[in-house]
Amino acid sequence: MVFLHGGEFLMGTDDQDGFPGDGEGPIRRVVIDPFYIDPCAVSNAEFKAFVDATGYVTEAEDFGSSFVFHLLVPPEAAAKVTQAVQQTPWWWNVEGACWRNPEGPSTGVEDRMDHPVIHISWNDAMAYCRWSGKRLPTEAEWEYAARGGLVQKRYPWGDLLKPEGEHRCNIWQGKFPDKNNASDGYAGTAPVRAFAPNGYGLYNMSGNVWEWCSDRFSASFHVNGPRDNPQGPPAGDARVLRGGSYLCHKSYCNRYRVAARSRNTPDSSTGNIGFRCVINANQSTSSK
Repeated sequence: MVFLHGGEFLMGTDDQDGFPGDGEGPIRRVVIDPFYIDPCAVSNAEFKAFVDATGYVTEAEDFGSSFVFHLLVPPEAAAKVTQAVQQTPWWWNVEGACWRNPEGPSTGVEDRMDHPVIHISWNDAMAYCRWSGKRLPTEAEWEYAARGGLVQKRYPWGDLLKPEGEHRCNIWQGKFPDKNNASDGYAGTAPVRAFAPNGYGLYNMSGNVWEWCSDRFSASFHVNGPRDNPQGPPAGDARVLRGGSYLCHKSYCNRYRVAARSRNTPDSSTGNIGFRCVINANQSTSSK
């Protein structure tokens, strides 16, 4: 794990390209304690070790289905689509889709063990954390880590999406949601160490998969909320997601910026949600 010194940083953004309704602003000074963070999102290999050791069954497995992006659903799985999301019809609820079978029963992760585990609910992530002796980051810890030591930059590496024409993250290229030219090299998830790390040595803090945080979501609580190790509102139905995913595109979901936020209910799972873990600085870094 990577040790981060913590301290004061400028959290949030007033970027006009953002989503004010998500509560991205205002920019505020926040202080956090030192902590350790995983350099990468939890991989399929790491999650498999947890399942092998505990017999844990994810919520997607228990429900019998999960949401898969329509272009990734193989023909044989398309017949097992139970429903699409009305507001976002590119999400298909595929019977048998889960972390082991990301696009349906005929697919697997044997050739993707170094990719981030997906179809993981907040509750699933918490179960892994309890087993591993770690925890989910607070939203403030996550943003501090994602910024990589830079001050008020749009991305973990600076303000330009593709400095000198170089792809720095796994997001959508093309016309969303029907044409992805995958010019960054990936139509779906990428390995957890794909692309260059940020200034703290952390990989894929933008794009690839959304990452759960511990906080409940509110678009306004933080405006007048705590500034010292904030942990979000005390109540709420949804949990915070950060970082964007391989499906984010400026025309629809410009949320691969470090200050961008999203939310979902803690039992929700999709083919672009994963997580990474942290521990307190005074905690042993020896983990499973």
